[in-house]
Amino acid sequence: MSLEHIVGLRCVRCGVVQPRGAEGTCPACGLAGILDVEYDYALAARTLTREALAQRPRTLWRYAEVLPVDASKAPPHLAVGCTPLYDTPRLARALGVERMFVKDDGRNPTGSFKDRASALGVVKAREAGASVVACASTGNAASSLAGFGAAVGLPAVIFVPQRAPEAKIAQLLIFGARVLRVAATYDEVWQLCQDACARHGWYNRNCAVNPYLVEGKKTVGLELGEELGDRMPEWLAMSVGDGCTIAGAWKGLKEAHRLGWISRLPKLLGVQARGSSPLVEAWKRPGEAEPVEGPSETIADSIAVGTPRNWRKALRAVRESGGAFIAVDDSEILEAMRTTARQAAVFAEPAAAAAVAGVSAAVKAFVIGRSEGVVTVVTGNGLKDTKTALVAAGAPLDIAATDAAVDDAVAKLGVLR
Repeated sequence: MSLEHIVGLRCVRCGVVQPRGAEGTCPACGLAGILDVEYDYALAARTLTREALAQRPRTLWRYAEVLPVDASKAPPHLAVGCTPLYDTPRLARALGVERMFVKDDGRNPTGSFKDRASALGVVKAREAGASVVACASTGNAASSLAGFGAAVGLPAVIFVPQRAPEAKIAQLLIFGARVLRVAATYDEVWQLCQDACARHGWYNRNCAVNPYLVEGKKTVGLELGEELGDRMPEWLAMSVGDGCTIAGAWKGLKEAHRLGWISRLPKLLGVQARGSSPLVEAWKRPGEAEPVEGPSETIADSIAVGTPRNWRKALRAVRESGGAFIAVDDSEILEAMRTTARQAAVFAEPAAAAAVAGVSAAVKAFVIGRSEGVVTVVTGNGLKDTKTALVAAGAPLDIAATDAAVDDAVAKLGVLR
């Protein structure tokens, strides 16, 4: 399939449609004018059917009719998307809801949801004839781009703040990325990357200015629609930083509804860490007010964003769904890491566990009813940040190599015989 299935790219601020193949943001609105890709859905519906999907490889490329790529060209060989979806009754009981589904996107090639976006990013970079791709990230988008750059032989330049976890830095380096670790906040690092891309002509993977990245992220919504069908629960809970991820999931869900895969849409619960919650505060205000720049202090590095770039899309998505935003403390995130692992056997990094913490908080605040169901996306594997995982999990018990020491430990730990 060539790119004729793309109708155009609409500015989310002024509504003007840019032509097929447009790059960057709206010329009239600048950085505020994020573009949204629109498709010929009548054309897509002819071939994007459940019957057709049953014959396709289980990767995100199965949704070619609503992706901004030429499907006749070979995609990267890494298998991204179609991650496991678990029905987790013990986690549901622990959180106080009727039913809980967990989609484990930590099972993607580099261990995070961001692989969905980077897969699209490197394909579009190759289409553009780019020789270098670049992005700014707190960690996951960076390691994801490094991995997918390696998959297609495209050099990557990565800007990260010094707070980025060591495990994510290790991923960047092993994939061969050129890593610039900057003594600055994520927002400052983002602007530094923007300027460097403009000066050097690098392909810019940053979601706030690249309209194609969210098209990869929306595939999680398409997958949930395909997998859950009439079992779609009342709520979808997702952690939120820049706002791209929750907006993308909503677009995918709406497309699944439009294609007839689901009969109703869930409400969205956007979850931010209290130490970095500008979208939560913006949601509380009437109208479509731009979030006020705030602090970004939280253990959940992947959502530590003081200036969310995709705020308009995120706020619109949550409001259109009839959902809500909620903030959780770092202590609640640590508890959710333990709960998710022990009740669902899914190891979530702090930012991913924030969504689970948000479900618990929303139940206590009577936002989510105890008779309702929830699906959440674990956006990153816990091995991305083992330092915080150890804080959540606690330390092992060191003992001597004797039977007596073992028996003493059993007595102390209350281990069942």
